[in-house]
Amino acid sequence: MCIMSINISDIDKKVGMNIRVERIRKNISQEGLADMAELARSTMGIVERGEKSPSLQTIAKISNALNIDIRKLFDFE
Repeated sequence: MCIMSINISDIDKKVGMNIRVERIRKNISQEGLADMAELARSTMGIVERGEKSPSLQTIAKISNALNIDIRKLFDFE
């Protein structure tokens, strides 16, 4: 089993980037994803930019809206 050291200060940015990559890959606008996840567009922008730690509920809403396993948002390799 390989244990990866995680730089805590980078987690928000990495999760946000994974959300952005999936959103773009699925050709969904930021506003569209916010609507699908029942979040404010401003919240979606903050999360994607990694400016603030999203709650687990927010991450779950986003992964459900993207129709992906929540674990994919935490894949940092």
